[in-house]
Amino acid sequence: MSYPYPGGGYPGQGMPQPGYPSTNPPYPGAAPGYPQGPAAMPMPGAPPAPALYGGPAGYDQMPAPPGGPGLPYSPQPPLGFQTVAMAATAFRGGAGPVAMPTPQPPGPAPYPSAGGGAPPYPVVGGGTAAPPMPQAPPPASGSFRSAPPPQPHSSVPSAPGSQRRPPPQVPTAPGGHRAAPTQPTPQSKAGGASQTRHKYGTLREHQPFDPHADGQTLRNAMRGVGTDEKAIIDIMAHRSNDQRQKIILQYKTMYGKDLIDNLKSDCGGRFGQVIHYLCMTPARLDAYLLRNAIKGFGTDEKVLIEILTTRTNQELTEIKIAYNTDYNKNLEQDIIDDTSGHFKRLMVSLAQGNRSENTTADMAQAQREAKELYDAGEKKWGTDESKFNAILVSRSPAQLRATFDEYSKLCKYTMEQSIKREMSGDLEKGMLAIVKSARDTPAFFAEKLYKSMKGLGTDDDTLIRIVVSRCEVDMQLIKQAFQANYKQTLGRFIAGDTSGDYQKILLALIGGKD
Repeated sequence: MSYPYPGGGYPGQGMPQPGYPSTNPPYPGAAPGYPQGPAAMPMPGAPPAPALYGGPAGYDQMPAPPGGPGLPYSPQPPLGFQTVAMAATAFRGGAGPVAMPTPQPPGPAPYPSAGGGAPPYPVVGGGTAAPPMPQAPPPASGSFRSAPPPQPHSSVPSAPGSQRRPPPQVPTAPGGHRAAPTQPTPQSKAGGASQTRHKYGTLREHQPFDPHADGQTLRNAMRGVGTDEKAIIDIMAHRSNDQRQKIILQYKTMYGKDLIDNLKSDCGGRFGQVIHYLCMTPARLDAYLLRNAIKGFGTDEKVLIEILTTRTNQELTEIKIAYNTDYNKNLEQDIIDDTSGHFKRLMVSLAQGNRSENTTADMAQAQREAKELYDAGEKKWGTDESKFNAILVSRSPAQLRATFDEYSKLCKYTMEQSIKREMSGDLEKGMLAIVKSARDTPAFFAEKLYKSMKGLGTDDDTLIRIVVSRCEVDMQLIKQAFQANYKQTLGRFIAGDTSGDYQKILLALIGGKD
């Protein structure tokens, strides 16, 4: 004979007793609470349980509803369907129909930098420099949130054979405070990575998606004399990166040929460069760009700065793995071999991918570090570059924005102005990139796009690199920042500076001219 009760032994051993909090959590991480599972079996020879509210001991043991015994049912009704239905109605509380919450329209929030205003960072530890965080309105009457949570009754035993639902457990943060709800991030949930990555992108997953049909369409577009560039754009510029990787695999499965090689031979020029970039995963694309920036004679420092200052910790980790896998080299060592001085130290520090990712700002720390930066620069003769390196590389964007605001209170110059006064060359460009991207990443990329196209000629490498790498990340916000800062849409700016299939695929990636 097997015993269904935990701990083995006779029935009742190791089980929580009615009316007392359980000392064993029902599952890992749960706090001890009220009894879980079936009620304890009565011991042989024990007196029967006392009747409640005048009822006989048994299934009708339950607390009387508000209004006293007998309402809305008699203390001693005959057990039956009508009695159960009336009891269920009483315990529901008669709240009436429950109103469903009103759905909110999708879409990104208005661009925060367009109209200026206070810095958008929450503050911990007090302080008045940061703006108050918006509070959610109180739930309407009759909504799911309007009903109070069920209160446990530790003094009322469960009916024999029944199972009491455990009280809701509230997760706690260290120190006993309730943990705030968090949104899924690319690092927190594999299933939500794609949704998070595409949140503000202009290129999203195409539905319905058939990699077999897409592979066949691309094959037909490259067969025979000439190339159907429109068919290639319709697929490559309207499928997410994950979908493009599936098409590449399916193509080789179907035809025994490499799609990337076939596209390279049929698509040339800047149009072919865009197609080539679209065939790589984000990590492999960044690794490819970094390798090209380092290898050969000279170094393209602006590519190093752009990638290392704007990628997340997780993205930097994936880039280093891809770099080692594709080129059998160590990215950090290549940076050390190809750079020098304080700029080398800055790039090596950024390549660690160890920046704090806190979303709140500590105002006491911001005030303290703002003074340290002031003492290391404007206040003294010469500059302590290591102090700037230590703070700007390791602090989160939210913390840096608070520090920059506090710095402006101590010094008549902004942080950007002080960096220009205290530093020069590639070190100055790297430090400025950190400050600008921490203040407003979309505006940082909008400025780079504007500079790549203004005046005579076009910096096509920068234009293609940013459009391809950000079209699935935050291109919607970049477009808003571009129009807010330069009074013209990004699409029309690109259309006026490019032509042909190259223009068509860039416009498709950013969502058109408007």
